Amino acid sequence: MPKPAIAVLHLPYQPPFDWPRMLRFFNGRATIGVEAVENGAYLRAIEWEGDAGTLAVTLDAAKHCLVATLAGKVSRHADALAAPLSRMFDLQADPAAVKKALGADPWLKPLLKAAPGLRVPGAWSAFELVVRTIIGQQVSVKAATTIMGRVVQRAGQHIPDHGHALTAWRFPTPAALADADLSSIGMPGKRVAALQGLARAVAEGAAVIDPPGQPYSQEQLAQLRQTLLAQPGIGPWTVEYVAMRAWRDPDGWPATDLVLMQAIAARDAALVKPAQQKQRSLAWAPYRAYVAQHLWNEIADRANGERGG
Repeated sequence: MPKPAIAVLHLPYQPPFDWPRMLRFFNGRATIGVEAVENGAYLRAIEWEGDAGTLAVTLDAAKHCLVATLAGKVSRHADALAAPLSRMFDLQADPAAVKKALGADPWLKPLLKAAPGLRVPGAWSAFELVVRTIIGQQVSVKAATTIMGRVVQRAGQHIPDHGHALTAWRFPTPAALADADLSSIGMPGKRVAALQGLARAVAEGAAVIDPPGQPYSQEQLAQLRQTLLAQPGIGPWTVEYVAMRAWRDPDGWPATDLVLMQAIAARDAALVKPAQQKQRSLAWAPYRAYVAQHLWNEIADRANGERGG
């Protein structure tokens, strides 16, 4: 069998960069069959403009860059993939600017000191992340990961003659997911309906949630929020979570996230209502997404990555 075509990208970042915590985040949420974390590398099956292949991302700390290796036909799109991969791993972030904006807050100073290179993990696509967030509503990270694997088995596409079993499936297309049999998959009927309704809206072009042309302007971000929030079964938490990770809004803030609410209330018992907490969060603009990540990371450090985001 001939060896697949290979392309290698060196994607620079401004140090520090916390690669171990980035991998921990992705590993805890990896879609079974599509993506995996192994031996310090992030791996996944990808497709770009009809060409499929495999992505492997590792750290070159000495050169302050991530090394992205593209194998298969997708490698011919290496130049086009540099920007979206940089966004996926939050390589445009300026840690010094984040520290300057947030470091004076007594709540955040110790968190920034503990994890100075923490980034906001992104997503391969907004659609894939929305699917994950719908499935993850009111269930644990582990349970959501299990159900995601079932969804891939029901609606995804197996890659023939693929040499790596953990990345041998393509994530379902919106059309395939909309038409799949998701009975007895482990989700309430209303959530299944919301998931497939969203998939059909995306497939038919009624809901454009992953347009090309990032970075998005504030006007585009507002429109994307409105589009996603208009879909049945989608609430503000899901919208803000997607804004943080897929749309790369550094000020995305999922105000009703239970872990975030508990973390804030633990610091000030008077701040128990979402409106009160949101008011407190305004002091962290325009980097609230990083605050959310630091608060989640604090919990994850205590729970070995099982909670937080």
